[in-house]
Amino acid sequence: MRVLITAGPTREYLDDVRYLTNASSGKMGYALAQAAREAGWDVTLVTGPVEVAPPAGCRIVPVLTTAEMLAAATSAFKDCEGVIATAAVCDYQPRERVAGKISKTGSPITLEMIETDDVLAALGRVKGRRWVMGFALEAQNPRENALQKLRRKNCNWIVLNGPAAVGADENDVELLDPVGEIQGQWTGAKLSIARNLIAWIDRHHPKST
Repeated sequence: MRVLITAGPTREYLDDVRYLTNASSGKMGYALAQAAREAGWDVTLVTGPVEVAPPAGCRIVPVLTTAEMLAAATSAFKDCEGVIATAAVCDYQPRERVAGKISKTGSPITLEMIETDDVLAALGRVKGRRWVMGFALEAQNPRENALQKLRRKNCNWIVLNGPAAVGADENDVELLDPVGEIQGQWTGAKLSIARNLIAWIDRHHPKST
């Protein structure tokens, strides 16, 4: 099995020294990469900046911005049978990046923000016979919002987790299919959950050939 895994946060720069990001640690994505390698899969890991050592044997593609992640993921996906998208990409970026450093003026400043490209949706649009597993971190109406994301982004399945997962070593997830059925539910260490998810995909993934 050849799989693409996206992990970690992205950054969107306001100027040359300041950026928007989020608290994603990359631990879930890296755990999935390790579990996939243990299962004998060929893994390409497209990763934002994290402080986690990558699993041995993976093809590592480091990125910073959402645009870089989109380009790297799109390129890698061409040679893969599926993708597990755990990356927590920035949803917005400044319309214009300021050259140098924004200086204090003693007055408020206004920054105009625009949406970034949607990496998961872009992969879903071109998946063909490949499979796509997304991740949804939801706090309000979690299952409903996760299912909307699954359908909007053309995923085969979506993994629902909550805000407590950010930066933690453990997680609590539900695996949902397009009709909202729970295909799996796991709680515990992220590596243990990753192994369960990889084993589930091995049993259920639609063949790409």
